Amino acid sequence: MTTSSDLRRPPTVRTAGSAFRLTRRAALAGAALAGVALAAAPARAQNLDEARARGLVGEQPNGYLGVVTPAPGIEALVTSINAQRRAAYEGIARDNGVPLAAVEQQAGQTLIGRAAPGTFVMNASGTWVRK
Repeated sequence: MTTSSDLRRPPTVRTAGSAFRLTRRAALAGAALAGVALAAAPARAQNLDEARARGLVGEQPNGYLGVVTPAPGIEALVTSINAQRRAAYEGIARDNGVPLAAVEQQAGQTLIGRAAPGTFVMNASGTWVRK
């Protein structure tokens, strides 16, 4: 049975053999940060979709995003997305015991194949073309 004194006591969190009390303020701050992180992912996807639709970025055969037309903030967006892709590719390569280049090449083929009509992709000769 829960008593009123139990409701006022911060919960105990156990980590690696230690315990500490989580205050309500800390719990709310953590929840707020988690909400911001979750909200940022759709915003980044929306920015990427918008950049693709405007012809600012395109898919490359090496599995990474490329800048087609420079614009404010586009280089940072491409750099961030490519860092996330590289981390994912490295994990796939490690887990499957294959070279990173093989994963990048397969991802490039897949991403170019899935690119929406009208978006830019880089062809084998290194030229940006609309799909």
